[in-house]
Amino acid sequence: MIETIQEIPSPQVCAAKIFEMSGSQLNPDVAAALWPKILRHKWLMSEKHGRDVGLRAACVDFVEHMDQAIQEYVAYKRKDVLNDLGAQAFGREIWDTISDSQPPKQLIQRRIILPLTERGLSAKHGVVPPKTIIFFGPPGTGKTHFVKAIAGVLSWWYIEILPSMLMADGIEKLGANLHAIMEKARTLEDAVIFIDEFDEIAGSRDGATMIGKSITNEFLKQVPLIKNQGNKILLVCATNYIRQLDAALLRPGRFDCIIPVGVLDEDGRKTILEYYLAKLNTKGIDIDRIVSMTSRFTPADIEYLFQQVAQSAFEKEYASKRDYVVTTETFLQMIASIRPSLTEDMVDEFKKDSIAYARA
Repeated sequence: MIETIQEIPSPQVCAAKIFEMSGSQLNPDVAAALWPKILRHKWLMSEKHGRDVGLRAACVDFVEHMDQAIQEYVAYKRKDVLNDLGAQAFGREIWDTISDSQPPKQLIQRRIILPLTERGLSAKHGVVPPKTIIFFGPPGTGKTHFVKAIAGVLSWWYIEILPSMLMADGIEKLGANLHAIMEKARTLEDAVIFIDEFDEIAGSRDGATMIGKSITNEFLKQVPLIKNQGNKILLVCATNYIRQLDAALLRPGRFDCIIPVGVLDEDGRKTILEYYLAKLNTKGIDIDRIVSMTSRFTPADIEYLFQQVAQSAFEKEYASKRDYVVTTETFLQMIASIRPSLTEDMVDEFKKDSIAYARA
C-alpha cells in the first residue's frame, strides 16, 4: 500500500465526518488539523494488518488512542528514514580498540562524549554539547574509525552520507540531494551523521564552478539547521585536506570542534595489534618488536597487514594440511613487503595544519 496525501476538506466537513464516525464533537479547526493524521493512521493500520481497515475503524481508533497513534506513526516513518539512509548500529568495542594514549581519544572523551552523555551536568555548568565536528588528517589515520566509535559509545545510529547518495541524479542535483538527505536526517532522535571526503562537498568557493559554489552554499545553510535542532544529532565531517575547505566553514560558530587525527604512537599501534592478534592462531609473538617495525603505519595499514598475514596462514595450512601457527617472523616477513602510508613530509604538513586549524 502507498501512503497518499488527500485534499483536506473544510474544517466544518472534517468536524462533521469525525463526529459521524466516532461520536466525538470537535472544534472545526481542531478537526481540520487532526484529519490528515487520521488518514495517516488509516494508512498505517492498513499496512500493519495487510488490508484496508476502513476510515471509520481508523477514526475511532485514532480518537481513542490519539497520543499513542501519533507516536506510532512518527516511529514508523523514522524507521523508513533509517532504512533509506542505511543506518547502522555499533557497539562500544570499537572505542576500546583505540588506545587511551592516542591524543584525539582523550579530547573526544572530554569534549564530545561526556557533554553528550552527562547532559544534566553540562546544563548545570553551562556547557553546550557539540553538534558539528570536523576531523582532519592524512589518509588512513582512523578518522572514520573514530566516528563509528563515537556512535558506538553514545549508542546512537551511525549514518554515512555517501557520494553515491548525493550523485544519484547527476552532479547538477547534488545540492538538492544534499538538502533532501539532511532534511530527512534531522527528523531522527539520535544519530551520528558522517560525511567523508568533506572537501569534495564543501571546498573553497574561490575559483569554484557554479555547481561547486551552490553545494558549498547549501552546506553552509545546513550547519545552523543542525545546530539549532533540539534532538540528539551529531554531524561529523572528515577530510584529508583541511586547507581545501571553504574558509566560511572553518570560522568559529560553524563547527564546534576541528580535531586533528594523526600519527599513531607506540601505545596506539600496540592496542590495534593486540586487537587483531586475538583473531589469529599465534604463538610466541614479540609484539614490541612488531610495534617498533610499524612506526609509519596507519590503522588502515595495520588492518591490511593482518589481512595479509591471515590470508597467508590460511593458504599455507590448506596446502600443507597441517596446523600453521603465526609467529613474529611471519609478521616481519610481511611488514617488509608493505609500504607505510605516512611519509615524513605528510607528518610535517599535518603538524602545521594542526597548529593552524585545530579547535576544540
